[in-house]
This record gives sequence, C-alpha cells and structure tokens, in this order.
Amino acid sequence: MASILRVNTLTDASSNNSTAMSTINQGTAKAWVQFNGSGTIAARDSFNHASLTDNGTGDYTSTATNAMSNDDYVGTLTGDVDGVADFCIACTGDNATARTTTVIRARTGNSGGLAQDSVTISVLICGDLA
Repeated sequence: MASILRVNTLTDASSNNSTAMSTINQGTAKAWVQFNGSGTIAARDSFNHASLTDNGTGDYTSTATNAMSNDDYVGTLTGDVDGVADFCIACTGDNATARTTTVIRARTGNSGGLAQDSVTISVLICGDLA
C-alpha cells in the first residue's frame, strides 16, 4: 500500500534550518547525464535520461525520460576537451527542430572556436517536470 507524506516545510532535528517544499521541488535537478563524447558515445551515469545521439564532431543530443512542464527549463553543460581551454554550449532544441520538453542539444569545442569531441560531458537540466 502506497503512503503519502504531506508537509509544507522540512526542517532539521534542531529546527534551526528549514526549507519550503516549493524550494525543494523547483530547486533540484530534474535530469542529468555524464557521458563519453569521444569515439562511441556512452552514458557513464545518469538520472531521468533516455538516450544520447552523436550528431557529428562536438555535437550531441540528450533526451530525457520524463518531460519538463514547458520548454523554458535551464540546461547547462560542462566538458573536457583533452585538458585544453574548452568551450561548451548547451541549448534546447537544435537547428532542425523547435525547443522541446525532452531534448537538449550540447555542443563542445576548443578554445579556437572549432567543434571538437569531448572526453567527458555533463548535462544538467533544472526546471519543473510535467
């Protein structure tokens, strides 16, 4: 039998630190993935993550398992391009499609502005789930 715990605020045992449930619901990551973007791409670890697509050099698509409530979520990306000065860009949607509630496009490259595969990429999505 399932149980429901209904609270407005969580607090620690000493009641010195408390957090509203709205902060917890809106302030936590809703999806993330850390993956190898060089050679055959593969997720190393993830949460609420369905699939990865390699779109070409330094260009990846990550698809979440559960949709966000709208396309105004925040997506952030970090990467490591062989230990040199890197640039990383995350954007929702891609050149061929409008923003979606499940897809984030990630691009990585070197300090010269050229697309380059990354050996370690982390994508983080924050916002409200549908």
